[in-house]
Amino acid sequence: MPPTLPPLVRFANFEVDLRAGELRREGSKLRLQEQPFLLLTVLLESAGEVVTREELRKRLWSTDTFVDFDHRLAVAVSKLRDALRDSAEKPTFIQTVGRRGYRFMGQLASTDSRHVDSKAGAGGILPSSQPAEKAELPKPAPPGATRSTTSRLIFLCSAGFIILLGSIALAKFVHFRSAKEQSFTPRSLAILPLHNSGQDSSSDFLGFSLADVLITKLAYVNSLSVRPSAAIEKYRGTPIDLQKVAEDLKVDTLLTGSFIRDGDNLRITYQLVDAKTEKILGQGVIDLKYDSLLTVQDKVTSQLISELRLSLSPSEAERLKPEKSVNPLAYEYFLQGLDFHGQHKFPLAIKMLEKSTEIDPNYAPAWAYLGASYNSDAAFELGGREQYRRAEAAYERALALRPNLLDAQMFFANLLVDTGKVEQAVPLLRDALKTNANNGAAHWELAYAYRFAGMLDESVAECERARQLDPLVKANGSVLNTYLYMGRYQEFLGSLPVDDSSFVLFYRGFGEFHENNFEQASKDFDRAYELDPTLYAEIGKALSDSIHQHRAEGLELLSGLERQIRERGVGDPEATYKIAESYDVLGDKVSAIRALRTSVESGFFSYPYFSRDPLLNDLRGEPAFEQILNIARQRHETFKSSFFP
Repeated sequence: MPPTLPPLVRFANFEVDLRAGELRREGSKLRLQEQPFLLLTVLLESAGEVVTREELRKRLWSTDTFVDFDHRLAVAVSKLRDALRDSAEKPTFIQTVGRRGYRFMGQLASTDSRHVDSKAGAGGILPSSQPAEKAELPKPAPPGATRSTTSRLIFLCSAGFIILLGSIALAKFVHFRSAKEQSFTPRSLAILPLHNSGQDSSSDFLGFSLADVLITKLAYVNSLSVRPSAAIEKYRGTPIDLQKVAEDLKVDTLLTGSFIRDGDNLRITYQLVDAKTEKILGQGVIDLKYDSLLTVQDKVTSQLISELRLSLSPSEAERLKPEKSVNPLAYEYFLQGLDFHGQHKFPLAIKMLEKSTEIDPNYAPAWAYLGASYNSDAAFELGGREQYRRAEAAYERALALRPNLLDAQMFFANLLVDTGKVEQAVPLLRDALKTNANNGAAHWELAYAYRFAGMLDESVAECERARQLDPLVKANGSVLNTYLYMGRYQEFLGSLPVDDSSFVLFYRGFGEFHENNFEQASKDFDRAYELDPTLYAEIGKALSDSIHQHRAEGLELLSGLERQIRERGVGDPEATYKIAESYDVLGDKVSAIRALRTSVESGFFSYPYFSRDPLLNDLRGEPAFEQILNIARQRHETFKSSFFP
């Protein structure tokens, strides 16, 4: 590897001019911001070798906080890949290497023979096929260049200066971060539903709900990446193959256990297992009275932290303090509500959680999950504006009782986004991440908010950070819409969870529709509608009708869906936007404009997506469309200047 790069480096049909600070493709200058360009130069210096995240932090972002670094690096990588027409899934140039860092994979060509590496075949610099006398000369700064422009060019052409600057900044950085924190990788843990070893089937709900409260409790420990309850729900009442489960959940540690209830007595047995070796790291038996269920989460959490030898910060220790006393009956109703919520039986969850809050109105988690159940009922069951109002009140009550309750912060932020208040959601999520930097779900929610506001690169960066922390974000019914909005359809389809739920089938069909694979899209849309004919599935059915030239049927379906949304006050302006797209595909421009206006006014203002969405092409040039587009642009730009100054 050469210690520095030559002034001009070529690979494939690209060339990097360090003196001019330009990336060019086939001679045409590409627009690339300074930070992604500097990232490219560092990767090129080590072509064929892994550049660790720690080294990139030292050289390019050393004065930033840990969270800012992760976010900015992911954004820079995303923008660099876009410029190079590369992808994370099938990289040609920029390869992600596990949790270590990144590697430049291409073969380089230099116009300066002094920098040719004899080991070029392993990823070093190859001699240019172009004669040396035809190599481009560095371009001088134009006569009218300002001092700041000239300084920037000098900065960009000097790799040595970058290294020096990184070294100086690193010295300052050490005052703020220890070496342990810089190279930190969370231990991954899955807490499986407990097995009911007794004869009392009425206690089955404890298996999932006790696991769920443990997951929630341990989410505050930054040295752990705990799989969410949605990931472990499928293991209810099933035989456990430890190796298979660990592989499926992509974890290195598992907590398994069982319980047996005998009247007022409850015994819980658990084992903490290393997934690779199946070595037991710790085990325990807890005997307690049934009305002391609340103590289970505190006892098991304390023992797990000890057995895993985890060090807690003062703030983490404060958050893991034992719960205040809760009425035992209220807590039992809370656990039953959790169980129904996990099964997506939201009306039943609401009944249980309402009962819990009636008996003991001071237990914050019950209010948080009651809000989540109201919210889900409103969005997926078309429960309407009254359920949204109740959800908001429940979240506010939860946060009044416990201001930093992570679940309440994330749930409330999701509601704010869905009801057009993205600007209020972002501070809530950023605050949650200050003390829960390694919580994948919080990063995913922030990506969701950024998507609504049209910050697409930033949204992808947060999604990828979420998937790095929790690879199962992809498998938990989450959909990376941002790739779709960026026109990266294959990446979108590749990011979809592997399941046949109605929701995922709709999105699979939607991606295929964009790829003009209409036959398969229609099959997926129709299957989604057969499984669960609700909001998104109905939109898909209308698109299927467009494929089969059943225009009247499709328009009737959309009209009825739009009427339901209007009458019931259902939020999700992103879904309303898809209704607008479907109207346009079916040839009803007037209705498409109406739905689009509703979507934007309700808080979906992803202007960069709107400006290039192929499903709205028939609306372009319409005065009303341009007016709506301008409204979205103004709000997008205001959001950008407020949160990304």
